[in-house]
Amino acid sequence: MDIKDIRNTGIIAHIDAGKTTTTERILFYTHKTHRMGEVDEGTTVTDYLKEEKERGITITSACVSCNWRNKRINIVDTPGHVDFTVEVERSLRVLDGAVVIFSAVEGVESQSETVWHQASKYNIPRIVFINKLDRVGADPSEACNMMKEKLGVIPLLVQIPYGVENSFQGAVDLIRWNLCIWKKDTGNEYILKDIPPDIKRWAREEREKLLEMVSLYNDHIAEIFLDGKEPSSQELVSAIREGTIANHYYPTFFGASLKNIGIQPLLDGIVDFLPSPLDPPPIKGQAPDGKQIERRPLSSEPFSALIFKIVQDPFGKLSYIRIYSGKIKKGSVALNANTNIKERITRIFVMYANKREEVEEASVGDICSIVGPKEIKTGHTLCAKEHPILLESPTFAQPVISVSIEPKTKADEGKLLSVLKMLEEEDPTFTCNFNEETGETIISGMGELHLEVLIKRIIRDYAVHSRVGKPRVSYRETICQEAEGEGRYIRQTGGRGHYGHVELTVSPLENGKGILINNSIKQGEVPKEFFPAIKEGVVESLEAGIFLGFPVVDIRINVTGGSYHEIDSSPIDYKISAGMAVKRAVEKAEPCLLEPIMDLEIIVPGEYLGAVLDDISARDGKITSLHGKGDLQTVMAICPLRNLFGYATAIRSLTQGRAVYIMEFGHYGKVPQGVAEEMARKIKGY
Repeated sequence: MDIKDIRNTGIIAHIDAGKTTTTERILFYTHKTHRMGEVDEGTTVTDYLKEEKERGITITSACVSCNWRNKRINIVDTPGHVDFTVEVERSLRVLDGAVVIFSAVEGVESQSETVWHQASKYNIPRIVFINKLDRVGADPSEACNMMKEKLGVIPLLVQIPYGVENSFQGAVDLIRWNLCIWKKDTGNEYILKDIPPDIKRWAREEREKLLEMVSLYNDHIAEIFLDGKEPSSQELVSAIREGTIANHYYPTFFGASLKNIGIQPLLDGIVDFLPSPLDPPPIKGQAPDGKQIERRPLSSEPFSALIFKIVQDPFGKLSYIRIYSGKIKKGSVALNANTNIKERITRIFVMYANKREEVEEASVGDICSIVGPKEIKTGHTLCAKEHPILLESPTFAQPVISVSIEPKTKADEGKLLSVLKMLEEEDPTFTCNFNEETGETIISGMGELHLEVLIKRIIRDYAVHSRVGKPRVSYRETICQEAEGEGRYIRQTGGRGHYGHVELTVSPLENGKGILINNSIKQGEVPKEFFPAIKEGVVESLEAGIFLGFPVVDIRINVTGGSYHEIDSSPIDYKISAGMAVKRAVEKAEPCLLEPIMDLEIIVPGEYLGAVLDDISARDGKITSLHGKGDLQTVMAICPLRNLFGYATAIRSLTQGRAVYIMEFGHYGKVPQGVAEEMARKIKGY
């Protein structure tokens, strides 16, 4: 298929907005499936894991493809729950466009904002589908207003809904100027009618707004509009596509996926408005010499691809790739630009959720999976060995919650470690560490649900019976003031000795800035070839923790000087002395403890509002905003993670199960002094 006829598209939204249901309808109407699966029945194509079927939520992103109007649409259905936001992040990194789904009842919710900003980070063109117009309480106008208020964007209405709630039947097409009415069956057929007089005035007003918005960015439409003429539907589609790809506006559709209304126009929108792999700028990367180079989306260009997902499969390790240039054949050899290791591609598959079709080759624009490469991780680049390029890797959030895990029998010990290593390869937000002091294996993730799902997979899918400890918070350390430190590692052993001497200063950085290391050593004091060892010693000491054993973050280290011995100095000496120096500096810089502060969004019936607010206050939380819509109240709050364990059970009890909430990591905040002192007493044993 010609590359211009490919659409690599993600479906992103808040949990329960209808992503998977919409994907099921898309597959049915494109004749990829013969029966529409339902989330509640656990029969959907893209929710194929046992946990997904049982919980009725998407946990892992799934790739499927279908054809519409002679175009191939590669769809990635992503999770909506914040604990699995890594799946959205890595999917958006390799997609060309996205469909963002909002509920007409709830509008723009917290995770909707998160995925919208993730898409903005990668400059991805989007179209919007406002779903659930058939539900009681649906308010499409309010959903559009929330897009303006919360996202700062103006939806470009290419449709307006015909009816709402029980009377919702279809939509007015403002481009082709007709009314689409769906029959009450499988939604295979819809009738095109003239626009009824009772909504013609509203439709005319919205079409005027549409033409006005498009004319701001398209001179040809502006001329037609100013002359008082009507552009053809093809001229309008072409102009809207141009503006959508440039992220000037976001074409907005209306429908009700569960009632099979509005899917075909959405498919038209994907084909008409979202980009092909030819439309985005050429992908940029680094050459081995550090210079920036680019690859054009052509099969004649050297091969380059990004590994965005790794899955452990019964047939071996599957690596999902997006090909940005060139092509790759079964049996060929590619270079891993991150490790400089050559990898043989033994098999290539086109994926359909958990099913696969083997192919001989894959080309530019394709999203596929490969078998063969061993020394790879999510975010690595595969490229032609004669033309190396390193592509930008997606960034992932750090885990905020941990539990200890141990096998029930000695025989399962090796098996557990093997399974944990596989899960680490699959999920960059899941980490596993061995605590030498306590002898515990600690696993960390993005939330209680994240760890709960992974632990169930370990016990059920991999048959490793394990004991799991109570959840614990992933604390961090930082400093509150500037300080100096010096490290000397000088040993004489009879032969060649050891000599390392490092001087440095530490100072606090803003929240979320991590670790910054500068080299300010004067020429002649320490040879520059020892600086990598100094840097390694500093980083290792900070990651091991200095105050209470938690990683040190938000700190600037300025290596100011030192000395060396022409014979006795070696890299290991400077690594040790740098670790000593940074430890002494941090101890003098008023170290303090940081904890994860979570953002909470709670939607609760008004009668339970007081109980929910009192409970947040009792957990040392703060209310940041409160607003209502009908009988429902939306509470936005921040609260320390240490006080939120078991919150799902607590809020269910407080509201008789009628409240829903989303909790996601917000930022790291300083632990109150009394709490920090109590922790220090427990950890240090005094």
